[in-house]
Amino acid sequence: MKKVAIIHDWLIVPGGSEKVLAQLLELFPQADLFTLLDYFPRQQRQFLAGHSITTSILQSFPLARRYYRYYIPLMPLAVEQFDVSSYELVISCSHAVAKGVLTSPDQLHLSYVHTPMRYAWDMQHEYIREMGLEKSPLGWILRWILHHLREWDLRAANGVDYFAANSNFIARRILKTYRRPARVIYPPVDIQAFSLQEKKENFYLAVSRIVPYKKINLIVEAFSQMPEKKLVVIGEGPMQKKIQAKGKANIQFLPAQPADVLHDYLRRARAFVIAAQEDFGITPVEAQACGTPVIAFGRGGACETIRPLSEPDPTGIFFFEQSASALQQAVFIFEREMQKIAPESCRRNAERFSRERFQQEFCAFVDDALGGHLSL
Repeated sequence: MKKVAIIHDWLIVPGGSEKVLAQLLELFPQADLFTLLDYFPRQQRQFLAGHSITTSILQSFPLARRYYRYYIPLMPLAVEQFDVSSYELVISCSHAVAKGVLTSPDQLHLSYVHTPMRYAWDMQHEYIREMGLEKSPLGWILRWILHHLREWDLRAANGVDYFAANSNFIARRILKTYRRPARVIYPPVDIQAFSLQEKKENFYLAVSRIVPYKKINLIVEAFSQMPEKKLVVIGEGPMQKKIQAKGKANIQFLPAQPADVLHDYLRRARAFVIAAQEDFGITPVEAQACGTPVIAFGRGGACETIRPLSEPDPTGIFFFEQSASALQQAVFIFEREMQKIAPESCRRNAERFSRERFQQEFCAFVDDALGGHLSL
């Protein structure tokens, strides 16, 4: 049995990357885990039990738990300080800097990439604009930092032997960014944790971290202009207060909820709404596992997980412009055509993304890499 190290960016807020990490730790029960920061909630740490966890020097930095994103310029240096020289197999689970861990020619480094750093690459301008720094001197400082972060990221990619991507969309982004192919392995969804419910209630649901690229502000704006339609928003983040201030009486905001409460909302919602360009999007698949249709921005990973009305057994509706008016039109179309979307079809579609399928495909990825005959 080879000695395995798993590198994860950070453990702070539970999300899709942590669900992937949980499956990797299950596949490699003797693996040691390296992560820049570990502030994961105590009640959700079960999957980490039994694994040695090494954190970086950033763990001791002031206010790192709350303001960890401000330390991103230091993260490349921090991840390079992890000593994994005694491990034969290194697996990075990366949406930021984890793939930059230093390895030797005698080690096999496999990287499961959720996305190349979107704020450093194709979404830089959008991030700076959302932060209101387009014409600010701080904006130019940020551009300079991101320029050097891109240079480091390319060097880091050269240290990876083989890439896996969480969707075809991300495989194309990896090819565009690093000029490297990637095997597509869709993330795991715990389908059995969600039960099908056919009877839906009269509200729409959005669940997300409230950060700029998730476009929760767009969803709130659209539903604020449709006062007869109820929206429930579940999530927390730096834009939370600003967005809540714009919400009307028909919009209910809730903080992050325990799994059982979140599952209950997913089962009862008339439809699940996402306005972001998702890398893959686990929560929309979870909604479909409950028999709940999805109204989604029609770019990115959503195009691989949702069947539109033009396909057999549809599971949702797409809109193709990130604007309140486009989302409103999609809601109107959904309400007119929703009888064509069967809860059973949503459930069957979600079953394509099971944990068992992920484990089989990832094991095949590792075996092929170790055997030296990996085809991408």
